[in-house]
Amino acid sequence: MKSAIILFFFGLCFSTAFAQKTGVITGTIKDKNLQEALIGVVVTLSGPDTLKATTDLDGKFNINAPVGRYNLETYYIGYKAFIIYNVNVSSGNAQVIEIELEDNVEEFGEVTINASKSVRATDMVTPLATQKLTAEEIKVNPGGNFDVSKVIQVLPGVAGGSTPNRNDIIVRGGGPSENVYYLDGIEIPVLNHFQTQGASGGATGILNVSFIREVQLTSSAFDSRYDNALASTIVIKQRNGNPNKLSGNVRLSGSEAAITLEGPLGKNTTFLASARRSYLQFLFQLLDLPIRPDYWDFQYKINHKINAKTELNFIGIGAIDNFELAVPEEADATTEYINRANPLIKQWNYTVGASLKRLINKGYFTVALSRNMFFNGADRFENNATKEGSELFSLKSHEIENKLRIDFNQFFNGWKWSYGLGAQYVKYDLDLFNTVQDEITDPFGNLVSPAITFNSNSEMEFYKFGAYSHLSKYFFKEKLLLTGGVRSDMNSFTASGLNPLKTISPRLSSSWAFNDKWNVSASIGSYYKLPVYTALGFRDSTGNLANKDLDYINSIHYTVGTQFIPKNDLRFTLEAFYKDYRNYPVSLTDGISAANIGTDFSTVGNDSYASIGKGRVYGIEAYAQQKLIKNLFYIISATVYKSEFSGADGQFSSSTWDYGFVFSTTFGYKFKKNWDLGIKYRIAGGQPYTPFDLPASRANYLTTGVGTLDFSQLNSERLPVFQQLDLRVDKKINFKEVSLTLFVDIQNVFLYKAGRLPNYTFKRNADNTGFETTDGNPIAKDGSNGIPVILDERSATVVPSIGFIFEF
Repeated sequence: MKSAIILFFFGLCFSTAFAQKTGVITGTIKDKNLQEALIGVVVTLSGPDTLKATTDLDGKFNINAPVGRYNLETYYIGYKAFIIYNVNVSSGNAQVIEIELEDNVEEFGEVTINASKSVRATDMVTPLATQKLTAEEIKVNPGGNFDVSKVIQVLPGVAGGSTPNRNDIIVRGGGPSENVYYLDGIEIPVLNHFQTQGASGGATGILNVSFIREVQLTSSAFDSRYDNALASTIVIKQRNGNPNKLSGNVRLSGSEAAITLEGPLGKNTTFLASARRSYLQFLFQLLDLPIRPDYWDFQYKINHKINAKTELNFIGIGAIDNFELAVPEEADATTEYINRANPLIKQWNYTVGASLKRLINKGYFTVALSRNMFFNGADRFENNATKEGSELFSLKSHEIENKLRIDFNQFFNGWKWSYGLGAQYVKYDLDLFNTVQDEITDPFGNLVSPAITFNSNSEMEFYKFGAYSHLSKYFFKEKLLLTGGVRSDMNSFTASGLNPLKTISPRLSSSWAFNDKWNVSASIGSYYKLPVYTALGFRDSTGNLANKDLDYINSIHYTVGTQFIPKNDLRFTLEAFYKDYRNYPVSLTDGISAANIGTDFSTVGNDSYASIGKGRVYGIEAYAQQKLIKNLFYIISATVYKSEFSGADGQFSSSTWDYGFVFSTTFGYKFKKNWDLGIKYRIAGGQPYTPFDLPASRANYLTTGVGTLDFSQLNSERLPVFQQLDLRVDKKINFKEVSLTLFVDIQNVFLYKAGRLPNYTFKRNADNTGFETTDGNPIAKDGSNGIPVILDERSATVVPSIGFIFEF
């Protein structure tokens, strides 16, 4: 065996040393506004060699290049220069690139020639609060584990959840349910495995990074084509498959295995398809941990060009999740809490869609039809690990949306105009059983108090409608950009939902460029979001839909910022923001704003609410990005903010997402012989939390499995400051027609002990067979003889991941 391993690695070295190592870059170049193919664009690769190509009649180019890292630059008369940094050419997968060029039409329509390499400091739709990440930046992000939700936490204003095992995206102090996600123009409501119904978030992302061309996060000044966004829009664009041959990659990491295939399906058709399987459940079993997470996910994209003016895309994404528990050999109070508090989860979801893009005079239109479905199932028993004892909680819920969107984009004499409308058919159902208080008996087994349970069966279906218009133009030789839009949304469910005047949401942005390097921008906008389906579909004890009177949640954003680009590969931004929330749902049960409920791994929002809450979030953020030119790249972001919401008492208090400050930096260095090093450091203020009501917790713990919070002390405590250092090392080996990337990715290298939200449980007895009691008798159903224990220890979670990516 040892000899075989030596011969294998000798073969690798021999092949690497003597085989001819080349790769392929193929792509298309279009006009950004008109989406027409551009013929004769000069494409230059600068790196180990300098190579050039020009686009053909279909706007396509193809370059065979020696393996290595390149910068790709375009030149075309009448269009602005475009540069892509860090294009990694390997002998494995081809680099499939799609480029959209902006023309140089000035205010009076004349065409100018601009060969400058400067980067425009504004975007024509969202001139500020917008950041982008490329696929390469996502792949090599330390601690990212190829997960988009984790990687975007390096951007300004973005924070993760309170624990390392969650993907809650907190943007400028807004909750995770305030974000919307679009994949190739189609909304995907579920982005993570083990999704928290009603609050987004989850454990790990379901998107395959091999599909991604770029990710754009906008935290204000939203394009009016997007509805339901209060905190951010996250727009993900996928690339097309390799048009030249069948290829793909196999990825194996510390937690999962994935395979991706791509290639042509015909002369004008390409495909991408992938499947991924976790094996965490086997790893945790070997480590004798009580949790057993298990998931699958699948993804595909088919692109078909009907003719030069018409293009058809089919996309799909889905996941299957299963979460169970087991009793480890050495159980303790923490194990007891995990087994009692965490429900057993079975979920599945999918989004499928088709979009047609057709070029028209001075623009194009798209028609998108999609369907998404999410099933959330959860159960909790007295002993979850063995599914024994009374079933205390059961949840089965479906969310279904069928959507039609029509968008027009036209460009006249420097004016960019987009407008469109959408319609949705929504179905939601819920079958919920919850034990509020288990039955109580005396020491002789006599019934003292019967069990108190709650049953709810709910169904609803309704329609949603929306229409928008957005207009933008440069003035004064492209120094001033003005962009504005308006949209309105309606629904057939809520009491005032069919009044379009209640959701009129205007927005206006402006940007002034002092020169090619410096600009200032400002925006104001009003945005609306329909409350989550778990709240809208909630029925009270009488069986009535309790929340039909809820209004759309409203948030008004005020933003001002500046951007400085001293050179083409270096960018600095500084922005200040204020968000004014209105009509935020407040629980009629405990008087708490939905912004202070937090999340778990089951569902949130099943309660009666009133639209009486207010909120305010304000802060300042800074960002610096050095693109990879030779060997070095880095990203630095810092945000200081305050997030406060009011409940039924009208008093503002810190929201669940009020971390106070977030700082992140990512550093990467490219060594010789294809060795890469990446380091990421994050630090954030402690998350607010509410302490326990100790008497109520003792009485309810055996039934609920968790402590009862004392809302008279809402978010009066904070966790310690969170910090984490992640490290990643990659080594790429190129062969004649395939490549192999070996990587080591370690999260929390310095073993920092992070604080966790306190948990309530009872003390275990000496032989660990049950609970210790104050009187020596078996534990009483009301917990009166239990010995309370607050689990608030800090722990260091180190997540090492060793794996490889084989490209062919």
